[in-house]
Amino acid sequence: MPEITMPRLSDTMEEGVIIAWHKKIGDRVERGEILAEIETDKAIMELESYDEGILEQMLAGEGDRVAIGVPIAIVGDGSGTIVATATTPDSATAPAPAAPLPAPVAAVQPQAKRPKASPLARKIAEANGVDLASVNGSGPGGRIIRKDVEAAPTAAPAAVATQPAPVPAEPRTGDFDEVPLTTLQRVAAKRLTESKQNAPHFYLTAAVDVTDLLAFRKTVNDSLHCADGPKVSVNDFMVRAVASALRGNPGVNVSFGGDALLHHHGVHIGVAVAVEAGLVVPVIRDADRKSVSQIAIETKEKAERARIGKLRADEMTGGTFTISNLGMYGIEQFAAVINPPEAAILAVGAAADELRLIDGEVVARKILRLTLSADHRAIDGSTGAVFLRDLAQLLENPLRIVA
Repeated sequence: MPEITMPRLSDTMEEGVIIAWHKKIGDRVERGEILAEIETDKAIMELESYDEGILEQMLAGEGDRVAIGVPIAIVGDGSGTIVATATTPDSATAPAPAAPLPAPVAAVQPQAKRPKASPLARKIAEANGVDLASVNGSGPGGRIIRKDVEAAPTAAPAAVATQPAPVPAEPRTGDFDEVPLTTLQRVAAKRLTESKQNAPHFYLTAAVDVTDLLAFRKTVNDSLHCADGPKVSVNDFMVRAVASALRGNPGVNVSFGGDALLHHHGVHIGVAVAVEAGLVVPVIRDADRKSVSQIAIETKEKAERARIGKLRADEMTGGTFTISNLGMYGIEQFAAVINPPEAAILAVGAAADELRLIDGEVVARKILRLTLSADHRAIDGSTGAVFLRDLAQLLENPLRIVA
C-alpha cells in the first residue's frame, strides 16, 4: 500500500511540520488533491497526493515535526482503515492481530503512562501547566494536538506549587508569552547566524538623489493607468536597476563556493517579503531581461502568494542577489545580513528631503540611501564600490533603467 512521505519542498529543507490535515481517515483521496499543509523552512505549503485511494492511516499528527522521506500517511484500498484507527502511531505500520483481544489492550497500556501527544502540544502543555493525562486527544489514534491543549484548563495553583523551583534566581513573573518558533523562523535564525559567523561582511553606503526617479515614476504610472497597465513602485525600478548593474558588474553576481567562486549566468533577484511566519524571498528570474512593468506584475503576484503560503519551492530558490527594502516603514538606512549562498544583499532606505547645493543654489532634493552588504571572500571593496556607483547613476538617470 502506497506511503505518503514528507517531501522535500525546498532546496534547504531538512524537515517539515504538519500544520493541518485536509483529509481524515477513511476519506477518498484523488491524485493531485490537497492532503495537508506543511510548514517548511521557506513557507507554509500544500502537500498534494501523488496516489489515489482511501486514506487508511495518518502516521503523524498536526504539529508534528517530520524528517524528509519519513512516512506520514498511507493511502490504500480501504482494507487497512480499521487497523489504522485501532493502533497507535508507533505500531501503525504493523499488521493487525488476528483475533485475540489482549493485543490491543497491551498496545494501549503505555499510553496510560505517557499520553500520545505531538511535540508542539507537549511544549505548549509544559509552558501552560496543562496535565496531558487529563486531555482528550482529537488527533489520529487519539493523539493530543495543539488545539486540544489550548482548549484545556491550566493547572491549579496547588499543582504548580509542587513543581521544582526554577533555576533563575529571580522567580518568573509570568508577564510574557512563550511562542515556539515557526520552522521558517528557526531555519532563518540558523542560516543567518551562520552567514554572520562564516561570511566576513563589509558594508558600503551611497546617498542617491532620486528626485528625478520619483517624478519619472509618476509619469510612467499615469501612462500605465490610462492604458489599464500595472502600477509600478520605486522597488520595481530598484529591481530593474540592480539587475542592469549586476549585468554590467558580473563580479558581484557571484557566490562563494569554498575553493572557487561561482559566477552566475543569470541575474535572479530575490525580493524580501515580510509574512506572518517570518521572512520569505520570492525570486524574480532573469530580471535584467524584463521590463519594469513585468517586474511589477510578477513581484506583486508573488508577494501576495507569499503572504498566504502559496509560493512554490522553485519560486524561492536560485537567487543570485537579494534586495531588502524598509523604506516604506520610514527607515532611512540599515545594513542587511547576506542571504546565503549569495555573496551580497542591498538594503534600501526611505527617500527623504535633504538640502543640496546645485549650481550655487541650495535646493531640496529627495535623497535615498543604499547600503551594500558583501561577502569579502567573494567580493572586494573596489568591486562593490563600482557596482554601487553604477547603480546610483542608473537611479539618478531613470530613462537609462527602461532603455
